[in-house]
Amino acid sequence: MSDSIFSIPIIAGTFLLAGVVKGVIGLGLPTVAMGLLGLVMPPVQAAALLLVPSLVTNLWQLLAGPRFGALLRRLRGMMLGIALGTVAGSGLIAGPATGAATTALGLALAAYAVVGLFGPALRVPPRAEPWAGPVLGAVTGVVTGATGVFVIPAVPYLAALGLARDDLVQALGLSFTVSTLALAAGLFWHDALPLQAAGASLLALVPALAGMALGGWLRARVRPGTFRLCFFLGLLALGGELAWRGLG
Repeated sequence: MSDSIFSIPIIAGTFLLAGVVKGVIGLGLPTVAMGLLGLVMPPVQAAALLLVPSLVTNLWQLLAGPRFGALLRRLRGMMLGIALGTVAGSGLIAGPATGAATTALGLALAAYAVVGLFGPALRVPPRAEPWAGPVLGAVTGVVTGATGVFVIPAVPYLAALGLARDDLVQALGLSFTVSTLALAAGLFWHDALPLQAAGASLLALVPALAGMALGGWLRARVRPGTFRLCFFLGLLALGGELAWRGLG
């Protein structure tokens, strides 16, 4: 972890902003945090910082819903794919090719933004779920292991299942929780989870929770559609910059 005197305000500001985004639209904390921290540190360090805020906020989101058992049974194949894919792919973010990891992170963020801005409303037929869930879960896991971003293609897939709003929020919490735990296991396996990073991650929880509370307040005052548009446009620009810098 960098010893720069700017590290603490940068980390606190990043997780405050990421928490606001999650508080307003229900997702985006790991995406925003990885994108902004990726500008000032290697992706593996950013991923280590992300673990505690992501785990706590997503457990909160997961356990707040009413249908945990039913969703877990329906999505267990996908969750297994995410866990295995993340652990298998975590050697990419923990490896020496930091430029490649930065490029992959930028491309993942840009892809997520494009899907959010222009993606059609898809539907997955129930007969396809037994094979589509594990396959897309494994792909999500590899992307998570390579970039620290949990959303592609898990979020579009879950949105295409036709879940009720509360069930979708809880399913996203389940997916992100499994991704966070699997990423922590992968980083630990590759000896890329230093003790100081774990301590800093715990401290980052405070601004993340404060941001979520502020986001909840803003949600009642800002049109969600307007906020989502600004969020995805900003994410597209950020992803493009990271991808370009990683290639340089």
